[in-house]
Amino acid sequence: MCQLLGMNCNVPTDICFSFTGFRARGGLTDHHRDGWGIAFFEGKGVRVFLDPSPSAHSPVAELVKHYPIRSLNVIAHIRKATQGEVRLENTHPFQRELWGRYWIFAHNGNLRQFAPALSGRFLPVGTTDSERAFCHILDTLATRFPQGRPPATELHATLRELACAIGSLGEFNFLLSDGDWLFAHCSSRLSYIIRQAPFTIAHLSDEDLALDFNQVTQPQDRVAIIATTALTDNERWIAIPPGNLLAFHDGMPVALGETRTIAQDFPRPASGA
Repeated sequence: MCQLLGMNCNVPTDICFSFTGFRARGGLTDHHRDGWGIAFFEGKGVRVFLDPSPSAHSPVAELVKHYPIRSLNVIAHIRKATQGEVRLENTHPFQRELWGRYWIFAHNGNLRQFAPALSGRFLPVGTTDSERAFCHILDTLATRFPQGRPPATELHATLRELACAIGSLGEFNFLLSDGDWLFAHCSSRLSYIIRQAPFTIAHLSDEDLALDFNQVTQPQDRVAIIATTALTDNERWIAIPPGNLLAFHDGMPVALGETRTIAQDFPRPASGA
């Protein structure tokens, strides 16, 4: 099973702490050794780092670990290959342009006998079911909304429809972002945590490392971290129920079409983060 990591914030934030623990799962604390990647949105641009080597031993991952790139939306992936060889072109996350903005996608799971008809506007470069799914999603969005990006409620409804249809063919956990919203779909396993004031100390599960967020944040900061499994062992993570597509904006999961946020329906993490 691949590993997913996402971050959505209300102010540009670095992901060094979470990435340190996440990186260890690529060949050190777990057996995902078939490549890794991470993408940072910066304004309209995206920095993408990809490496088909295990993240725990990758010099590129070591660079990212110590490089405090600040972003509102980040998606990272550690691969355990199910379809497609271990090659750079099969390494997540994948990037495409739609409606004049970049989209980033990473998938965890296995889609059996998935061969959608594609228009030709978006075509896979590699041989993974994940990239085919990404191309199919963008193809459908471009066809359904030829005038440009629809309101967030319509976009979410369409993505939820596609997630259900594609997910019927296998496991389909994914993260998708256009630099404004970050969408997280849980097919089997995906969790998140919201860190906001009052901040406390968090301790990683995969590394003996702790961070006091009071020392690196402002009172108004809010950060949502999404991961396949909890990255810390002293915080209360919220499991996303299978079959749900959450939309994160400004560091909070938003119930689109309503005036409240989804997080208000859940208890706050015991740590206060």
